[in-house]
Amino acid sequence: MSNSAILLVARILLSVMFIMSGIQKFTDIAGTAGYIGSIGLPAAGALAWLAAIFETFAGIAILIGFQTRLVSYLMAVFCVVLAALFHSNFGDMTQMIMFMKNLTIAGGFLALSVAGPGGISLDGRRG
Repeated sequence: MSNSAILLVARILLSVMFIMSGIQKFTDIAGTAGYIGSIGLPAAGALAWLAAIFETFAGIAILIGFQTRLVSYLMAVFCVVLAALFHSNFGDMTQMIMFMKNLTIAGGFLALSVAGPGGISLDGRRG
């Protein structure tokens, strides 16, 4: 399998969760706002919309390989910030696992930012 094909698979695997999560947030903005508000963040309704938009469109950008390096950096930061805000209760094993999952995904995005999207991407077609 070529490097470009492997990078395509990596982009698919990294993006699908965010696309699906973003779409889910659009279908239940109130629930998402409630969850965000439960940790004391202000403007939970606006943050819910921002999260839905960011996850969906950043996920799609990674999937199609558009502005891959920049979006990968943004997604890595997003994952680390969310880990710190929502999953830092290390007394709860599930939360610790979620924290580590977010850090692992951030690492994948950082690796993608260095490797680039590969030839099977919009960025690759633009040169």
